[in-house]
Amino acid sequence: MATFPISSTLGGRACVAALLAASVVASAVPSVAADAPVAVVAPADPGRHAGCGAHGELRRSLRTLTDRDGLAGAAVLVTDADGGPCARWREAAGTADLSSGRPMNVTDRLRAGSVTKMFTATVVLQLAAEHRLSLDAPVDRYLPGVVRKNGYDGRRITVRQLLQHTSGLPDYLDAPEWEHPEHLRYRRFTPRELVARALDLPRPRGGWHYATTNYLLAGLIVGEVTGRPPEQEITRRLIRPLGLRDTYWPGDDPRIRRPYSRSYFIAADGHRVDGTDWNTSFGGVGGALVSTPGDLTRFTTALLGGRLLPADRLAEMRRTVAADPDRLWPGARYGLGLIASPLRCGGMWWGHAGTVPGGHRALSATGPGGRTVAVALNQVPATLQSEQDFLNVVETAFCEDRSSGETRTAEGTNP
Repeated sequence: MATFPISSTLGGRACVAALLAASVVASAVPSVAADAPVAVVAPADPGRHAGCGAHGELRRSLRTLTDRDGLAGAAVLVTDADGGPCARWREAAGTADLSSGRPMNVTDRLRAGSVTKMFTATVVLQLAAEHRLSLDAPVDRYLPGVVRKNGYDGRRITVRQLLQHTSGLPDYLDAPEWEHPEHLRYRRFTPRELVARALDLPRPRGGWHYATTNYLLAGLIVGEVTGRPPEQEITRRLIRPLGLRDTYWPGDDPRIRRPYSRSYFIAADGHRVDGTDWNTSFGGVGGALVSTPGDLTRFTTALLGGRLLPADRLAEMRRTVAADPDRLWPGARYGLGLIASPLRCGGMWWGHAGTVPGGHRALSATGPGGRTVAVALNQVPATLQSEQDFLNVVETAFCEDRSSGETRTAEGTNP
């Protein structure tokens, strides 16, 4: 089955569109009494203004994920651009730590997965704006000979194609050894090792193919151009200036700094397993960041609000191509490190999502009117229905309290 890149850095092996096309519905997550999620709803935010809406639809959609779909915990932070007393609210359901019963919340750290790609793409575009690299230069200019194997040729692939997933390169995470990622849980990987593994794989079909391989190469280019490791350059340019105090690179450390929500996945025997400790060096600058919904919101609003890139470079970032619905979902488009997805209430959300195999999923995106939504899960949806329910949470967070007739243009989207 195709990788589901909303879930990848690793990609859970359940792609919504592929499942729909094949009419396959995965079996429900087994109910294990000892592991059953505690049905906990976060208490009302004491800072919420008395006249603000109750956000009941969003609360119910989160409860669907935990109560019906069996996920351990889910939380959403919503921030409107107007800055008024009702401009920021949070909702949560379920449990951050099944052993203690601590409620899920939006302040805990989690693994951000492929949301990391927005950070990496932003730094590449900053370097392009400084004329230190060209988006339309071949990869081989910066990494001579690195992509030159099995018919893959870095002289014919541009930096822009890496960021847009139109390079034609395969994803190393599609290699057979990643069918059971838990077997590689504590292994250290290097970017060059993973790129070399990708080049052994068959060429993907189609013109757009989501592959974290592209972003490891982009990171290597950042390192060559700046003389610094790409993680260090992203920290220097983005994480530190924006004051993202809860965002960091874990390196080879499988643990997460406190406070954090634990994460869970369903093992082959059907039991829920704690997947919190995991060496995520396999994700690198394509998916290894640890962050919080608050920090991801701050970054996303700064990026899409025009504070991190010149206007022309942000416009390039938002220039999209149609994504393969077998690897995202129908209607989704991809720019340079940005997903654009249509909303039922009109317009698009712009951002990224990602999951790591241990069970964390993050999403951070900005929609019409400047509303920013950050979602945190500590267990990956395992069925077609639960994936649809997750997407419904995102839609509801953007559309609740908005007129159903409100329509806004999807700026930056190519027909």
